Amino acid sequence: MVEHGARGEPLVPFAPPVRLAALLARPELGLRLVAGDPATELHWVHTSEMADPYPYLLGGELLLTAGVQLADAGADPERFVARAAGAGAAALGFGVTPVYDTVPGALAEACARHGLPLVEVEPGTTFAAVARAVWRLMADARLHELRRVTDAQRALATAAARPGPVPAVLKVLAGRLGGRAALYAPDGTEYAAAGRGLTPEEAAALDRLVAVVARAERRPSSAADTVAGAGGTGGTGGMGGTGGPGATGQVRLAAYSLGTGREGLTLGLALARHEEADQRIAETAMVLLSLLTAPHQGADEATRSAALVRLLLGAHPEDVAPLLGDAPWTVVHARGGDPQAPPPALGTPLVDAAEGTVRALLPAGREVAPQPGWTLGASAPAGPDALEAADAQAARALRRAEAAHTGLARHRPGGLDALVDPAEADAHARTLLGPLLDSPALLETLRVWLSLHGGWDRTATALGVHRNTVRQRVARCAALLDADLEDAQTRMELWFALSRVRPGA
Repeated sequence: MVEHGARGEPLVPFAPPVRLAALLARPELGLRLVAGDPATELHWVHTSEMADPYPYLLGGELLLTAGVQLADAGADPERFVARAAGAGAAALGFGVTPVYDTVPGALAEACARHGLPLVEVEPGTTFAAVARAVWRLMADARLHELRRVTDAQRALATAAARPGPVPAVLKVLAGRLGGRAALYAPDGTEYAAAGRGLTPEEAAALDRLVAVVARAERRPSSAADTVAGAGGTGGTGGMGGTGGPGATGQVRLAAYSLGTGREGLTLGLALARHEEADQRIAETAMVLLSLLTAPHQGADEATRSAALVRLLLGAHPEDVAPLLGDAPWTVVHARGGDPQAPPPALGTPLVDAAEGTVRALLPAGREVAPQPGWTLGASAPAGPDALEAADAQAARALRRAEAAHTGLARHRPGGLDALVDPAEADAHARTLLGPLLDSPALLETLRVWLSLHGGWDRTATALGVHRNTVRQRVARCAALLDADLEDAQTRMELWFALSRVRPGA
């Protein structure tokens, strides 16, 4: 069971939370708020009829129950609500059938006392329907967040290419974050800024953060704080505290060093909210501002920076290849056990770390070596016109390394791929796997299952699903393909075909 320290900040998933009010607004569910704040944020859904739900909650859940545990003689609604609230549950959903006809008054009173929102789930609305609605709302919120990040990154890259790029980037950043963005000199003086003005309290708090970052022994570094903004209620939060996404009256302040030297600049931000999308937008701006304000770039670094900016603006890889270094290059994919660990030391500044996988581009002559705590997949050397293929080679090599539990796997230039015409191989693969091509989930399940030598539990862990789901999907694959998946020859042919078909293609 996953835990969180001292029942403090709940562990939350990658998707953004949704407000209870959005769920209440779904007319097909017929939910009714009995008590509590509709602005409460929901991170996930959990169903339980346990008398004490505390050991089974992570925090942030909409806890759904039909009240079976409260129907017993001597059941105490006060204790049940207190334990759920103590575990960090966000809200309680109570189904009024089949055990109760109405929400018990004692339960509503206990929820009001403990500040736990209580929602009545009408007869005919299943808990599964409520959970599905939450997941859909979270998916919509995630899509909106990704679009906002993508649009902001394009706007920042365009601003970086304009005359006077630093003020242009600051203006776009402040506008996208709905606050203020400023650059500070090493002595703490502000010399470029955009966005709204700061209150005296906000300005003083941000100055303190900038001073902390400027004095840091190791750069880059950062510091953050939360203060009460206009209409806020309360003083400042502790260093590194969070005001929560969209906290009413709270302003998030942050300071980030740009560059690695003690003489570097500091970026100061004042944000009305602190969501994952805002963090990604700020990180993009930090990279661009670091490139634009670096005072002593070497020739190699300057040309690489120019290449990256041109790629951001839509230039073709062939046009910027001469700026990146001598070809051919090797593409490396890496995954580590600690998502917070810095990227592995591969001897190249051309590194992209996103979505749990680090991708790196190594210029000619750089040897790929195993890295402690990391699993690596390396492509064959490639020119600028073959980098996309090399990226796919590195991804396949990484999957092979993970399946074999080895630290490093390299692309094999020979084998069946070298013996068969690529066009014929692709045609054969699409014919063989034709019944599965419209189902990316079945294709990926079969791919992972074969790569892990038919291990049900390991495949379930790799895909993040239940082992029974894996069994059902593999059985479905066997039926659609009319194939005996226990036969070694069949497995070999399918593995070869899967190497020619990308998921979603």
